[in-house]
Amino acid sequence: MLILRQITFFLLLSGVLLAQDRPPNIVVIFTDDLGYGDLSTFGHPTIRTPHLDEMGRRGAKLTSFYVGANVCSPSRAALLTGRLPIRSGMVGEKLGVLFPFSTGGLPQEEVTLPEALRDAGYATGMVGKWHLGHLPEYLPTRHGFDYYYGIPYSNDMRSNSDSEGPLKQLYTTLPMLEGEKVVDEDVDQSQLTIDYTDRVLTYIDEHRDEPFFMYYAPNFPHVPLYASEDFEGSTRRGLYGDVVEELDWSVGKVLERLRERGLEENTIVIFTSDNGPWTTQHEEGGSAGLLRGGKGSCWEGGMRVPAVVQWPGTIPENQIIQSLGTTMDLYTTLIKLGGGQVPTDRTIDGNDLLPVWKGEQEEATETFFYYHLNQLYAVRSGPWKMHLKSVESYSNVTQYTRPQLYNLEHDPSEQYEVSAGNREVVARLRQLVADHTEGVEKVPYIFDEIDAPARTLLTQLGF
Repeated sequence: MLILRQITFFLLLSGVLLAQDRPPNIVVIFTDDLGYGDLSTFGHPTIRTPHLDEMGRRGAKLTSFYVGANVCSPSRAALLTGRLPIRSGMVGEKLGVLFPFSTGGLPQEEVTLPEALRDAGYATGMVGKWHLGHLPEYLPTRHGFDYYYGIPYSNDMRSNSDSEGPLKQLYTTLPMLEGEKVVDEDVDQSQLTIDYTDRVLTYIDEHRDEPFFMYYAPNFPHVPLYASEDFEGSTRRGLYGDVVEELDWSVGKVLERLRERGLEENTIVIFTSDNGPWTTQHEEGGSAGLLRGGKGSCWEGGMRVPAVVQWPGTIPENQIIQSLGTTMDLYTTLIKLGGGQVPTDRTIDGNDLLPVWKGEQEEATETFFYYHLNQLYAVRSGPWKMHLKSVESYSNVTQYTRPQLYNLEHDPSEQYEVSAGNREVVARLRQLVADHTEGVEKVPYIFDEIDAPARTLLTQLGF
């Protein structure tokens, strides 16, 4: 019996040591259209997100965290390539995202996060919304993911009554893919969060004995909104709140599974959103809290998003990190964490955030550029943000005769323009813009590549 106990202890100890020796597992949860003010930990008064709140307590809440674009497709490209979308061509001059009638997608020349991690020995899986090209040559399985289960674009891009507007006639059904095969011609969106959650949990179980990267990209709370029977009608915020609380439940299930499998202390989990809230959808859209604007704008509410990160035992608990960070920084951070190689043959717009999260460094990223479509609209450096022009959510572009300056540490709502008293700051930011613009190589705009029927319709509509 003593020998058996000794052997058992040795095997358990060996398992712990192996887990400590191997690179950390990585889980990135990237929601769709969730606003800066939509989590209870970020101040929402009637939406309850206890699992995400707990993530913040067990790790860090990131209060100045940005995405690479103010809408879906370019934002997702920025996360997975570590580059501003203008560099890869994942932008449009007229169209802001990819559609079911688009003929292009993420270029094969880009080195994606899963490709870099797979080369470093990771299993790479994705569950959820892709939106970087629906044709076979652009799917996740062609960009570094060993496994994919999800919808290739936004959940409103279907021909039924959920869709509105003139482009509706160009949509078909909303397919579910596994790998590159359609496994459901038109998904039941009320079961989508449950379905996705089950797939993520299964992936964790199947790859628990090796380093894995799971990119979990829910289609919600993008409109149209759907919640399962257990959550529909359960919150004071209405259907939007039901959907967000079900997403919080999903996050809780993922964290619970990591604990159950003994993986929690060797797994970094990051939760954030692809852009700000879709405020033009009124009560079906979310809230940017104290921030101005929303999805489709270059005000803070369009591109500053809620974010929390946890890695027990490595990232200290109960942190509120106010320094600037971006999803492009995640690219660099996670590749380095996984022992991979960050590309050196191209411009990478991300820096390593881990020293900041661990409390070893004050700042990692100093400057951030705000793009709308293929145009630069604003720049942030430290506390200062300068608008060259502004755009509200999908409309009302304003070209300023002189740049507009805001101090985001004093005025995160961008209410008080202060350029008159800070001319030297404006001059410095102008130079940053000039240097940046000079370094951006001109490439084709992929989002404007569409099929003939769509081209005809859009021409008729005046695009």
